[in-house]
Amino acid sequence: MTPAAGAAHRTGAGGDAVVAVHDLVKRYGADEVIRGVSFDVRRGELFGLLGTNGAGKTTTVEILQGLRRATGGIVQVLGLDPGAQGDRLRQRVGAQLQGAALPDRLRVGEALRLFASLHPRPRPIAELVDEWDLGRLLRRPFAGLSGGERQRLFVALALVARPEVVFLDELTQNLDPVARRRTWEVVRRVRDAGTTVVLVTHDVEEAEQVCDRLVVLHRGRVVADGTPRSIVESLGGAATVRFTDGELDVRTLRNLPGVRTVQRHGPEVHVTGSGPVLAHVGAHLVAAGRPPCDLRIERPSLEDRFVALTEEN
Repeated sequence: MTPAAGAAHRTGAGGDAVVAVHDLVKRYGADEVIRGVSFDVRRGELFGLLGTNGAGKTTTVEILQGLRRATGGIVQVLGLDPGAQGDRLRQRVGAQLQGAALPDRLRVGEALRLFASLHPRPRPIAELVDEWDLGRLLRRPFAGLSGGERQRLFVALALVARPEVVFLDELTQNLDPVARRRTWEVVRRVRDAGTTVVLVTHDVEEAEQVCDRLVVLHRGRVVADGTPRSIVESLGGAATVRFTDGELDVRTLRNLPGVRTVQRHGPEVHVTGSGPVLAHVGAHLVAAGRPPCDLRIERPSLEDRFVALTEEN
């Protein structure tokens, strides 16, 4: 979805938005790092803020939590102004932030009990320990944790208070591939349990695999807004069917439903199109008595579109 289309979409989203951002601006002196950003997050979504380093993602979520003040624009989270009502808001949201730290000698179990004591109805510590695989770390001091272990602890602490919205900033940074995918699954369960999740990431695969909807930020502006699939499709991504047949008359493929172009590259044939183009090409080749062994389809990915967006803008 283009930014303009995204604005129209947001207007129709109505009252189920728990985060609403309109024309957000943030300046540091003459340096404008957030330049008219608008988006919303609906209740129960797993929403992504995707962008390269320096795109303005962390600054945006810090404004949403009342940790920084906006220079201009309108921001509401759970119906509250984070800049003016930050204390009330922080009772209802959780956050795992880049650069967070605890005292070096504080043990994991002590941290969990301390944070739980600050809230009237905390999550059972045993549940959080199980969800985030902290059992063997309970007696370990913060200084003795790896980067990935610290990440898991901070997310557990962010969820102690049963927040309505939780902000997760570069959640899987420093995690190995197995831990990364396990973390994605737990985050989905957090969403499924009713908590709205705002995930800040520069990892395109993570955004594509995990997020229900997202915005792409680049140089302080929204350059795309929608589901991962709609962002790919709205930017003109066509699928390409490839197979090898050095003798086929490729002109017979041009009138098939959904086909846009047909090209031959030596013995290999490339057919671009939309919709169920693979099925139409495959059926045609079978009917012609020429079923290829290597028939396959390649679709543009969110990473392809992300690279294009950040290079063009």
